[in-house]
Amino acid sequence: MSPPETLTLSNRFRCFDGWQHFFRHPATSTACEMRFGLYLPPQAEHERVPLLVYLAGLTCNEETFPIKAGAQRVAAELGLALLSPDTSPRGVKLPGDDEAFDFGQSAGFYLDATEAPWSAHYRMYSYVAKELPDLVTSEFPVDPERIGLLGHSMGGHGALTIGLKHPERFRSLSALAPIVAPTQCPWGQKALPRYLGGDTDTWRQYDATELMRDLVSAAGRPPLLIDQGMDDEFLVRQLKPELFEAAARSVGYPLTLRRHDGYGHGYWFVSSMIEDHLRHHAECLDA
Repeated sequence: MSPPETLTLSNRFRCFDGWQHFFRHPATSTACEMRFGLYLPPQAEHERVPLLVYLAGLTCNEETFPIKAGAQRVAAELGLALLSPDTSPRGVKLPGDDEAFDFGQSAGFYLDATEAPWSAHYRMYSYVAKELPDLVTSEFPVDPERIGLLGHSMGGHGALTIGLKHPERFRSLSALAPIVAPTQCPWGQKALPRYLGGDTDTWRQYDATELMRDLVSAAGRPPLLIDQGMDDEFLVRQLKPELFEAAARSVGYPLTLRRHDGYGHGYWFVSSMIEDHLRHHAECLDA
C-alpha cells in the first residue's frame, strides 16, 4: 500500500503477515511535523479493521510501543490495527523543552496547552482525540466506528481523560499503570501549571479521577480494564490507582483494576499484560 500524499513513509517492516509502518506528516493541531507508527494486520488487505490507539509514557516516542510491547502477534490474530503517536511535538524547538524527562519533549501530557510558548504547538489532546484518528481512518482500511484507546503511565492518563470525554469516538478503553490523578502527584503538579497556568479548575479537565467523579451516569460506558504492578517504583507518589478506583465505585463505572505482585513500571510489565488488553479491546470492538 502506497502512503497518501499527506504522509511520508519513514520505514516499514513485514511483521506477522501484516506491516508495521512509521510515518511523519504536517499536523494542523500542533502546527508542526508529527510522527506515528501504524501496524496493519493481514486482514486489512481485504477489509476495514478495528483500530486501537496506544498512548505511550514519559521519555517514549512513536517507536517505543511497536518495538518493545510485542503486540503485533496478537493484533494479527485478532485483526486489530495499532496506532502509536509520538508523545509530544518534535518539529519545533522551544526554550527548556529538553531539560527534563517529565516536561516538554516526550512529555506532552496529552493536553492542549494554554500558556505561551507551549500553546502554539503542545496540543496533543486535539491531535490524539481528533486529527490523527481522522487522518488514519480516512487514508487506511480501518473502521472509524470501531476505535479503542489504550495507554501506559502518562499515556494511561491520556487514554483515560480522552476516553472518558469522548465515548462516542472511543468504544473501548484500558490502561497500564496510568497516572490517574495528575493534580495530586508531582509529575502533574510540575507539568499542569506550566502548560495550563495557575487555575486549578482548568487542570481538572485533564485529571481522570476528577472526570470520573463528575460523571452524571456510567450507563452505556464501555468496561474499563486497568493493570497495575505492585512493585512499581512510582505507585505511591505518582500513580495512586486507589483514587481512581474509589471515584469509579462512586458512580458505578464498570472498572476492573488488577494488581500484580512483583511487577514494575516499564515494558517488562507492559509486554506481560498486552495480550489481555488487546483481547479486551477486540471483544469490545467486535473484532
